[in-house]
Order: sequence, then C-alpha cells, then structure tokens
Amino acid sequence: MTAAPVGILAGGGPLPFQVADSVRAQGGEVFIIGFQDFVDPDLIRAWPHRIIRLAAAGEILSTLRAAGCRDIVLIGPVKRPALRDLRPDAEGARLLARVGRALFSGDDGLLGALVRIFGEEGFRVRGAHEFLTRSLGRPGAMGRYAPDDLALSDIRRGVAVVRGLGALDIGQGCIVQDSLVLAVEAIEGTDAMIARAGGLRQPGPGGVLVKMLKPGQEKRADMPTIGPQTIRNAATAGLRGIAFETGGTLLTDPAACEATADRSGLFLYGLSPAELLGAD
Repeated sequence: MTAAPVGILAGGGPLPFQVADSVRAQGGEVFIIGFQDFVDPDLIRAWPHRIIRLAAAGEILSTLRAAGCRDIVLIGPVKRPALRDLRPDAEGARLLARVGRALFSGDDGLLGALVRIFGEEGFRVRGAHEFLTRSLGRPGAMGRYAPDDLALSDIRRGVAVVRGLGALDIGQGCIVQDSLVLAVEAIEGTDAMIARAGGLRQPGPGGVLVKMLKPGQEKRADMPTIGPQTIRNAATAGLRGIAFETGGTLLTDPAACEATADRSGLFLYGLSPAELLGAD
C-alpha cells in the first residue's frame, strides 16, 4: 500500500521545496498547495501542486483530502493580509470564526490556532524541522570566524532582548552593538531590520544579529530562518556576525550560509541550549 503523500502548504522561498526533496529522498511523496502571490511559481512547477488563495480554506482542505494527505507541513513566509483583503470562501469564514480572538492576538496566537484547527480537521501538523534536520545548524562557530568576548557579550544581551520581545509576540531577532540595541524585529522582517540598523551603526566593532525562537513559540508553523542573503545583508550593514538558536532556526542552505559568512568575514554562530540557559 502506497503511503499517503505529505501535504505542504507553501509560502515563499526555497524551504517548502527542500522539505519536498527530503520527503522524496525518504521514499515518500508530496502534494504542494502553494499560496497565491507568495509561492515561487518556477520552483513549484516541478511538483504535484495547486496554487490557492490563502483565505480559500475550503478549497485548501478539500484539495488536501482529495490528494490523500494526512500529514501536513506549513512552511515558507507569508505576509498576513489585512482582514478586508482576506475574502474567505464559505469554509474559510467558518474557520475564521473558530479562530476567534486568536486572529488579533499576534502571530503566535494565530499560528497556534491554525495548527489546532488543522488537527481538529483530521490532519497531523508536522514541523519542517522534522524533515530538514541538516538545516538546523550546529552549536559553535560554523566557518572560519568565531565571536570574540565583546561579540559574546552582545549575543547574551541580544538573547535577553529577543526573549523579552518574544514574550510580547513581537519578533524573533534584534541587533546589538557594544551592548546598545540598534534595532529589534517587528512586522517588517529581518532584512528590513538589518537595513535599518546599518544606518544606526556606531563607531567601533560592528553589531551582532541574534535570531531565535520566541518563548513558547509554535515550532510547527513559523521557525526563524537565515539564508545566504541574510548574511550578505548583514555584511552590507556593517555587522560582524550572526548568532542563532541551534535546533530552533532553519538555515535555508547551511553550506552556502557558511561559505557566504567566510567570504564576508562574518561569524555564524550556533547557540547551544546550555548557552541559552546561561544567558538567563
């Protein structure tokens, strides 16, 4: 008996297709639902798929069921639309009513509610990290450069800041230079935060970007992500390195991230659970 295909609900970027590659490498199959206006049309073309509006929940559910999917993965960034732009179908309106106040409670509340609802609809929601184990990084310096004492101090400060932000469901990252918080991540995303911090750089060694999970974050829906472009942007902004939570951050291409960091003269540093505990 053929195993049921894994359903992938795909936003932007390469990660949905890396999950698909991983499933296929393990002998499984996938069916991809690409969110209209977000999924990469060139990348999805090679896979069994349909492109559907984000708010067309009825069509999404019926398509997953018709494809025989039981396990699903939500992966790839999407920009949350304004309520007036959602235009949900009938099933989408019913599900929005079930989401209720979580729709207004920040990303974690909304994503957690969506994971719960998909479970109630008979699907098992799995995290991309279950398939992309090689993309979770490793503790310590990845590549040629390592943080010095000043950078480690800035990293610890950044961990405390992101935890504070995350407790308020604001963001997953910040930039610290010599204990000064240059920028924190909110709705604009990491790249815009990095660009903003570039204009705020102070004299002396450059700042450090810290990316990590929010406290209690739902890992099955929205893990922090770093790619080679993140590292190039950090170099352009005059940063000296990036620290990320090992096991809680996806590197879109670990080898390319490491090579880009080496070429840019930046450190790429994985924070171990013990280091995160020590930062408390």
